[in-house]
Amino acid sequence: MKKILASVAGLSLVGISKDAVAAPAEEKTVNNVTTFQEVPLFSGSTKLGNMVFIAGKGAHVEPFEIKAHTEIVLKELEKELIKAGSSMEKVLKVNVYLNDIADWQAMNEVYKGRFGKNPPVRTTVAVAKGGVPGNSLVEMDCIAYV
Repeated sequence: MKKILASVAGLSLVGISKDAVAAPAEEKTVNNVTTFQEVPLFSGSTKLGNMVFIAGKGAHVEPFEIKAHTEIVLKELEKELIKAGSSMEKVLKVNVYLNDIADWQAMNEVYKGRFGKNPPVRTTVAVAKGGVPGNSLVEMDCIAYV
């Protein structure tokens, strides 16, 4: 039994160099920090290694119509992705928060095709009426790679 465990333990380290194990962790970088009472509250995006996390984007302007808000939100996501060195085609996961589930089909009409021929996985939920912050009818966040 000891011989088998030693073999398995030895295999688990194959291909890992001593320097890789001792390498210091990368520092995350942030963009568009929002502050509250002069204290950092959250970032528009956070990047660590080749991963990019984009904060929720909403649309708080007229017209208050789901297709217009979806278009605005997708454009804001794209701008943030580009700033971080990524793109819509490199998005792996999207979360969509709707103020009203009745807007699901109209949101999809604007959303479709925006992430290229290999779309990301997606979760869509409707929050309680008025649950999306501000006046936005939709909010989206995403995770991408660089």
